[in-house]
Amino acid sequence: MKFPFLKKKNDREEIKKALSKSKDYTTVTYLNKKTNVTFCLTFMSTLVDEKIINDNALPPLLEGDFYRLEDTKNILPLSDVQVTEETDKLEQKLFNGYVLLTMQGIENKFCFFSAQKEVSRNVSVPEVEFNVIGPKEAFVESIDQNLNLIRKRLPIKELIIEEQKVGKLSKTTVAILYIDGITNTENVNTVRQRISDIEFDAITDSSYIVQMISDNQHSPFPQLLDTERPDRVAAILAEGKVAIIVDGSPHALITPTTLVEFFSSFEDYFLNWILSSFLRLVRIFAVTFSVLVTPVYVATLSYHYELIPQDLLGLLVTSRRQIPFPPILEALFLELTIELLREAGARLPTKVGQTIGIVGGIVLGTASVEAGLTSNVLLIFVALAALASFTTPIYKMSNTIRLIRFPFLIFAELWGLLGILLAFCFFLTHLLRLTSLGRPFLEPIYPPRIHDLKDALIRLPFSQQTNRPFFLQSKAPKRFDDGTAKEKKDIDE
Repeated sequence: MKFPFLKKKNDREEIKKALSKSKDYTTVTYLNKKTNVTFCLTFMSTLVDEKIINDNALPPLLEGDFYRLEDTKNILPLSDVQVTEETDKLEQKLFNGYVLLTMQGIENKFCFFSAQKEVSRNVSVPEVEFNVIGPKEAFVESIDQNLNLIRKRLPIKELIIEEQKVGKLSKTTVAILYIDGITNTENVNTVRQRISDIEFDAITDSSYIVQMISDNQHSPFPQLLDTERPDRVAAILAEGKVAIIVDGSPHALITPTTLVEFFSSFEDYFLNWILSSFLRLVRIFAVTFSVLVTPVYVATLSYHYELIPQDLLGLLVTSRRQIPFPPILEALFLELTIELLREAGARLPTKVGQTIGIVGGIVLGTASVEAGLTSNVLLIFVALAALASFTTPIYKMSNTIRLIRFPFLIFAELWGLLGILLAFCFFLTHLLRLTSLGRPFLEPIYPPRIHDLKDALIRLPFSQQTNRPFFLQSKAPKRFDDGTAKEKKDIDE
């Protein structure tokens, strides 16, 4: 709703009429006895820090040489003091934590000074992207505090921060971060345009931005990487990417991104390159196992008995002797049970959720096997698949992995191993067509870029990562001089 800020003598009456419906609307009249000037302070008590008003603003206004509004710039010990005649900014300023100062007898001139109330929690340890080695700082909901965490890690003038207001009602501040001279201008312009084109009433979290500026909003795969780690944002900005910070959200967005980045933890860069490469390959194997193990079980028992070794076939027949359901119903029952336990554990309080997950899994698993509803072999496979899906470092990609398992199960029931191959081709075609900010989502696998493979499926030593990722088309593609780095010697050589 727009307030009727009309250029009339009754402007203040219109403001008072519109705002006085809210309990936090405050207006107080004062008198400067030294200059005999009567002035009025108007503000929203829930948005301003009244200590700033009482300690910093009122003493000079009540006792100083205050004759006209322009004097406030000299007598107020505040950095943000504005005198204006533009009435169309009154609404915006009041709801941004400014105090409106008006003088008796002056109708068409106003003064604003900043007194925002800072309400934020302390910087805490990352909860989603927890790491054993490395920094232990995570973003909070305050955008100023989040920008401070990034600025500390990149104290350079080339780090540019642009802000936009998004949301017709919420007026949420969205910051776009990039490094001038490194980041491709086309990427910055694309992000800037997509954010400015957003038409929505209230933006309360960065997840809204993800869904509105993604290249394909109908894809289950996230096309922007979200992170709660300021050190990761600083490192990726140095690569030439663009970061998006949303006020009120403890997660930053990074774009453009690729599929392989969702399976790399930032802790990989704190470990030896051999260890980090091994862990990345383990995660990729775990995700593949999580998606395919149950569909392969269903396809094999339904269509391809001849593929099962003779000794293992006897074990499977024995485990399913009393099962009255076909393999697909048995698998769907267990998969849905695991999903219910996950959701219950995530939505309940922490201690209760952990208890539900552990006790519920043991009780339901044991009871279903003893009741003859599922086989113990499939129960082991489903439990391993659920455990393997937890190795994905990015939570949103973990949700995608949980989802795509069900289409594979349906195709496996319909056409066996051929159905699994068809489902794989379908998702592969989708990934080949998918882009992130116009850049290939499967890079560097497709299109194949040998150079970018140095930090994709495996991570080679830092000494070999001389260039920034090719697909970013960075203005400064070279990170450091490879020859100079190799020529360095110890002082005693």
